[in-house]
Amino acid sequence: MSAYVIRRLLGAIPLVLGIATIVFFVLNLAPGDPVSIYAAPNISPDVLEQMRRNMGLDRPVHERYVRWMGAMLTGDFGVSFSRNQPVREVIAQILPNTLVLSLCAMTLAFLAGILIGVFQAIRQNSAADNALSVVALFFYSMPSFWLALMLILIFSLYARNIWEWPFWFPASGMTSVDHAFMTPGERVRDRLVHLALPSISLALVLAAGIARYTRGSMLEVVRQDYIRTARAKGLPEWRVVLKHALRNALIPVVTLLGLYLPFLFSGTVFIETVFAWPGMGKLVVEAIFQRDYPVVMAGAFIFAVMVVIGNLVADLLYSVIDPRIRYD
Repeated sequence: MSAYVIRRLLGAIPLVLGIATIVFFVLNLAPGDPVSIYAAPNISPDVLEQMRRNMGLDRPVHERYVRWMGAMLTGDFGVSFSRNQPVREVIAQILPNTLVLSLCAMTLAFLAGILIGVFQAIRQNSAADNALSVVALFFYSMPSFWLALMLILIFSLYARNIWEWPFWFPASGMTSVDHAFMTPGERVRDRLVHLALPSISLALVLAAGIARYTRGSMLEVVRQDYIRTARAKGLPEWRVVLKHALRNALIPVVTLLGLYLPFLFSGTVFIETVFAWPGMGKLVVEAIFQRDYPVVMAGAFIFAVMVVIGNLVADLLYSVIDPRIRYD
């Protein structure tokens, strides 16, 4: 197993470096200049030129690429143009927020999607199955940012100001203004209510696809001979479904884990912007508008690494679900 993991990681190095190279040249060859955002009638051109030299933008593109790639391989992503702070420190402050949001959304999505898919497979062609299929298709076709806006309108704006519900969810931010003055229990509750709408916005779209995928996989498994044999032996239906059918049906579903992990990080770009969640997505969007090249390139590099990690985790989970799969 360890030899397989090492081979996969070594094989992913050229892929990650290739993505980083493409992102670097696309950004640096695009029209515009990071210094242009500071341009104003009362600022001397000499000052702007000095800023370009300080940022290293006066050097040729190939020289900047070699310097950046050499620094990146040592873990140094440079200094943020807009924040005047090492990019590594900026990401260290922001990345945990995105990890919390993504992991919560993925947990909700897989739990809800698998449960709904199993229920639909057991109740195939029933009224509940048809209704859940329509609901799943509705959420699967819905853009996550539009769903986020609808959730804000219903469970934040209308619930608080129009319907006057006793409990409503915050529309933005990660904590309340008075978070520092709360008790430990109140702080946990405050974080959870701020996390609810962003994670649900991401999870609903993903859960709809997982439910459809689980349903199809379960329907294929329950028709197998060993399932009929297990039922003929008198095993309880719940044991047949959960132990024999679901475990084998999850093998193709695990593939979605490798696909959804990087998708969550890229999907948070819209969700974090809508909810003003201080994470990687919001950071990258702001960096693009500010032409903060080091931050954008570091974000793209991290997204590429997450794609590799997601695919590797999915492959390793195959052997956990199905003991017949080995990577010797």
